[in-house]
Amino acid sequence: MSAAEVTAYIEALDEPKRSTLLAMRAMLLEIEPGLEQAFAWRSAMFKFGGKYVAGLCAHKNHMTFSPQSSDVMAAHTEDLAGYVVSKGSFQFAIDQPLPKALVEKLLKARLAEL
Repeated sequence: MSAAEVTAYIEALDEPKRSTLLAMRAMLLEIEPGLEQAFAWRSAMFKFGGKYVAGLCAHKNHMTFSPQSSDVMAAHTEDLAGYVVSKGSFQFAIDQPLPKALVEKLLKARLAEL
């Protein structure tokens, strides 16, 4: 599990998925430079203090972002209106990174749980 595996996963994607996930990874690392990158569950994962705090995955017609917490998802229902949401993740477009303010809010909420 390493940043190299995450890079290999992202680089293997077709455009625009590759550019979108590269932007999302850069955004996460800018918000919290202490994140560790890992490749798990066929997804780009981010850990803090050994615990998963975010996940990114490319699918055929969408991307998913997961704050690794159903409690964080439930607490931000209003922020996630307009997205296809499941208990632990939500979908976003393959060609547009999520708004930084939303990612920051979700990541900081997950870090606060720890």
